[in-house]
Amino acid sequence: MDPIKIVVLDGYPVVQEDLDWSFLKAVGETRVFPRTPQERVAARIADADAIITNKCRIDAAVMDACPKLRYVGEAATGYNNIDVEAAKARGVAVTNVPGYSTDSVVQSMLALLLELACRVGAHDAAARSGAWRRSEDFCFTVAPLTELAGKTLGVVGYGNIGRKAARVCTALGMRALIYTPHPPETPETGSEISFVSLDALLAASDVISLHCPLTPENSGMIGAETIAKMKDGVWLINTARGGLVREADLADALKSGKVGAAGLDVLTQEPPDADNPLIGLPNAVITPHISWLTTEARRRLIETAGENLRVWASGGSLNRVV
Repeated sequence: MDPIKIVVLDGYPVVQEDLDWSFLKAVGETRVFPRTPQERVAARIADADAIITNKCRIDAAVMDACPKLRYVGEAATGYNNIDVEAAKARGVAVTNVPGYSTDSVVQSMLALLLELACRVGAHDAAARSGAWRRSEDFCFTVAPLTELAGKTLGVVGYGNIGRKAARVCTALGMRALIYTPHPPETPETGSEISFVSLDALLAASDVISLHCPLTPENSGMIGAETIAKMKDGVWLINTARGGLVREADLADALKSGKVGAAGLDVLTQEPPDADNPLIGLPNAVITPHISWLTTEARRRLIETAGENLRVWASGGSLNRVV
């Protein structure tokens, strides 16, 4: 039997400079492309039995152009770039990698929250510029600092990441309100954690953190209408998906002060367009979609993606979506 042919379409964002895909050679004949423009996807996988992708779109047209294709491995948790119904209809297996980045994303969410509270970056810049040296006082601030203990955190979404984010923030003395359309049958509750409606969460939260997948139903869920229901001066953190937020509405709210600050690791268009209304706002801290990029998380990701493929090639099933 000929070895299966494997193509990794966009391998660089996952492995960066410190990891590699060489272990896949034990599973089959492997070609790795650092990046693949969408218009070249079909050509590059035309003779592939199995592919691994992180962000390339694999839709019905791509599958029809590649009749040998039998397996699509998503090197991520979310798989909205893959038409799973088309894959199911064509007998193409689809897998993903759940849970690999929980600790890293929660760490990033906490970093953004603490940056908004403590303004570490702005104070570091002030010290480097000599502003502290020129101060008449031994202490020097460029912006008000905020104590998080006693504040209310609203967590939208209660998967692995949202659950851990709530636990971490309650350890800082915050109260957590949770909104999820599908509450667990035995929810983790206590004096610091409560499940509420979305409207109740919007009205009561000092900080709102998004931890839900992007779906057609919740696309743009944070916009003018929902922002109007929030407390004046609320903080918004998004380490989930940029499409959850209508960016023009958020920019307007940041400029008016209705939203006091935002910590964002994701935007609707990545990399962002030059005219993105959030870039450059003084009360918006933006990082370039890095919450999942720790070496440890990426190692778990590629190891699990490889194991998914190996198990499938051996006739088994692991982390199957369809």
